[in-house]
Amino acid sequence: MASMNMNMNMMTGVVLLLTMGGVLVFLQRRRRERRVGLPPGRMGLVLVGETLELVSAYRSENPEPFIDERVKRYGPIFKTHVLGEPTVFSTEPETNRFILMNEGKLFECSYPASISNLLGKHSLVLMKGSLHKRMHSLTMSFANSAIIKDHLLLHIDRLIRLNLDSWSHRVLLLEEAKKITFELTMKQLISFDPNEWTESLRKEYVLVIEGFFTLPIPLFSSTYRRAIKARTKVAEALTLIVRQRRKESMVGEKKNDMLGALLDSGYHFSDEEIVDFMLALLVAGYETTSTTMTFAVKFLTETPLALAHLKVEGLMRHFICTLYVENWFSSVAAQLRVMSMVLPMPRESRVAFLIGELFGQAEHDEIRGKKSSPDAPLEWTDYKSMAFTQCVVNETLRFANIIGGIFRKTMKDINIKGYTIPKGWRVIASFRAVHLNPDHYEDARTFNPWRWQRNSEATSPGNLYTPFGGGPRLCPGYELARVVLSVFLHHIVTRYSWIPAEEDKLVYFPTTRTQKRYPIIVKRREVSKASKLP
Repeated sequence: MASMNMNMNMMTGVVLLLTMGGVLVFLQRRRRERRVGLPPGRMGLVLVGETLELVSAYRSENPEPFIDERVKRYGPIFKTHVLGEPTVFSTEPETNRFILMNEGKLFECSYPASISNLLGKHSLVLMKGSLHKRMHSLTMSFANSAIIKDHLLLHIDRLIRLNLDSWSHRVLLLEEAKKITFELTMKQLISFDPNEWTESLRKEYVLVIEGFFTLPIPLFSSTYRRAIKARTKVAEALTLIVRQRRKESMVGEKKNDMLGALLDSGYHFSDEEIVDFMLALLVAGYETTSTTMTFAVKFLTETPLALAHLKVEGLMRHFICTLYVENWFSSVAAQLRVMSMVLPMPRESRVAFLIGELFGQAEHDEIRGKKSSPDAPLEWTDYKSMAFTQCVVNETLRFANIIGGIFRKTMKDINIKGYTIPKGWRVIASFRAVHLNPDHYEDARTFNPWRWQRNSEATSPGNLYTPFGGGPRLCPGYELARVVLSVFLHHIVTRYSWIPAEEDKLVYFPTTRTQKRYPIIVKRREVSKASKLP
């Protein structure tokens, strides 16, 4: 008993010492902050800071107040203390661009330890200096327009059609989108078509991602512990593929994929370096693109038909005859009357259901109508002709903000806008705050694809629209993501009509997604050549 009491006393003493040490460090930091001319703001509670307020806001349907209230009180650049570190938020386009363009000079990447550990030290997001520049360039060279046009588009079209053809009455759209993007990324990386092995790997990979925003201590977090085990399995599986491809490469067998490019690059990468690199690319290709695909469908479904009237000329540019347009609207009215008898939902929801018809029948049915058969693949000229689709893509990226901002750390004391940010502080450049700022976009918090038909938005400065980041760490797959989203939208609107199976909400912590994976009820459209224009 005495021994137990002694141990308890020792543990209590250690906890008190650690707490006192943390408080002293915090207070010393506060004294230094007052001296260096930091941006205005508040640091919140000792040690915890304003983390609880941040998490609470981003777990709600409306995370904007956390930033909005501080911008209103302190201005577009403010200090706080979140996620265990003193932090400066920037909601100003010019400052965000300054942060992006000075990567490696004044700022460096800063990610939570859980993400760094699970991605691996050789992942692209953690690389720095000349190595990052070299690998970023290699990745972009394998996802540029020429490669997509000549090699990847055919696979993108085929794999998306293959997935959609398996749909039946009720689907979880986010899950299906994730299957699509995982299969596409596996094809791009190692030339594998969907099979039992890739599906088994995907299930392990899901566990890895679940550990990204957890306490990075296996003893205290079962989710992180599962993620580490799953990461080991994924790495072992990919290592076997890398070793097999090395053997094939030595006897002259080559494949036109990312792994082939890495093996032929002349840089003599180790197996571990290649596996870390590919694992990080899976993150980029799998999680963000699939969520954007889901949000695009959700936003289109929820957009009232009345909004289309504002720019109906742009949508209906293919319909030359005014009579045809009038007949189309008469048809919509008739469909609404029928739906009111069979679907127990508000009129606004029935109108939203038909937005897919408006979107598909104008642009995508014309493309489909030119094909020799219903299953003929899309070509590059088809993709380039999807003018309104690009408006939808632009607006989905702006409105959804799947990547709401970037985390950086200062490499030295930095003077900006009259403030000094000390060395070692975290800086968050908020893209979301810029994209949803009514000073930059009219009705910024309304989903409106037609805004991109106006010159004001389409030609806005680059620092106002940054869904793919910028500077040396511009997303290397930005063009590929746009193509995948466009092809997916083409096939879903020409193959299906849909309605939400139940109400689903957006959540923003730890990642942006739908709460219920966006369940929808789908009905296959009759596949036929589009009607000839009068």
